[in-house]
Order: sequence, then structure tokens, then C-alpha cells
Amino acid sequence: MQATDTEYAPRYIVPLDDKRRARLNSISHLLGLIPYEKLPRKNVQLPKRSTRDAYDDRATLKDRRFVKPRY
Repeated sequence: MQATDTEYAPRYIVPLDDKRRARLNSISHLLGLIPYEKLPRKNVQLPKRSTRDAYDDRATLKDRRFVKPRY
């Protein structure tokens, strides 16, 4: 490992005692290595949602068979 650990291609060791934490730590580490800048962006104005041609989903399920909830 010592011969392949270079400045150009560094090697990192991730302790795997807890796989979930190891996975999150390695993802966080990799993302931290990537340089980025926040880009300016415009505020988006969304139009009001139209209720035209809206359907009543309860009406379409009327007289259907359902499994009784157990839990």
C-alpha cells in the first residue's frame, strides 16, 4: 500500500466497524474532495395550481374491495 499511496492518487482507509457510518463517512469525504462554488440562481415563481379537470379519487374507488387493515 505504501508504494501505491501517492500525492496524485492518495489512498484512504475507512474503518468498517459500523457499515452505515463508514458508507456515509466515505461519501462525505469524497464529496469534500470535489471543489465547488455556489452558483447564483433566480427565484422561481410558480403559478397557482389549477383545479381544472381535477378528478375525485375517492369517487373512482367507490364500491371497490379493500383489504381490512390489521395493524
